[in-house]
Amino acid sequence: MAKPRKGNNRYIQIIEALFLKHYIEGDSEVLFSREEFVQMAESLSITAPKNLGDIVYSFRYRTELPESIKEKAPEGKHWVILPHGRGQYRFSLVTVPKIIPSAILAEIKIPEATPGIILMYSLDDEQALLAKLRYNRLIDIFTGLTCYSLQNHLRTTVANMGQVETDEIYIGVDKKGAHYVMPVQAKGGTDKIGVVQVEQDIAMCAQKFPDLICRPIASQFIDNELIALFEVELVPEGVRVLEEKHYRLVSPDEITPEELEIYKKRSAIDYRRVLDG
Repeated sequence: MAKPRKGNNRYIQIIEALFLKHYIEGDSEVLFSREEFVQMAESLSITAPKNLGDIVYSFRYRTELPESIKEKAPEGKHWVILPHGRGQYRFSLVTVPKIIPSAILAEIKIPEATPGIILMYSLDDEQALLAKLRYNRLIDIFTGLTCYSLQNHLRTTVANMGQVETDEIYIGVDKKGAHYVMPVQAKGGTDKIGVVQVEQDIAMCAQKFPDLICRPIASQFIDNELIALFEVELVPEGVRVLEEKHYRLVSPDEITPEELEIYKKRSAIDYRRVLDG
């Protein structure tokens, strides 16, 4: 087994040593357990963190895996960490590890409707983003459905995955009466939307809401007032983006007549496409 490089922070040292301990050349999956974190920390003569789960969370959502792990992935593939039962995990190879907002997509201005007192006391980026989605009805606008927030930070257990968490669950209804479930993942700051979370959301909806139409949504702050929304789907090749929109929340007087005319023309084009289809 190759030895992990010294000088990195303890999360990197632990995850790197675990991967190198179990990896065999050519593997597409590498299994490990949370219990091994303490053992590996002791073998490296470092102190294990009190919150062992934060090691996995960090590399799934905040921090890049070390190069010694990434270089073991074939060209076009990336390692991600997936749950594999209670206290069990696996490194798995995927094609697309993160969902990144487009740098050239047109913005759509929406009048800011978040109450000022909520803006004053938002505690973190993720909670602020969820609040803005809710108060500005952005899920309704994006999907074209009438949507209702059912629950936020839903933690549950999914077969073959273990415990998963969804930032918010919306229930929606369309003009023909069909019901939908929309799991929403929200990321702010430097956090990125991982395909792992989306796959877990889809599996959770299949297990908990089998009779509803699942439309997974991912959301990301681009800046404090600009929000990217993605609708995604799971295909044999992995998670793919179906639609992406960028909404900028502004004071009503910042929306010009010229911009409203542009939005009207876009809507007319979309409506004609529906009629022609």
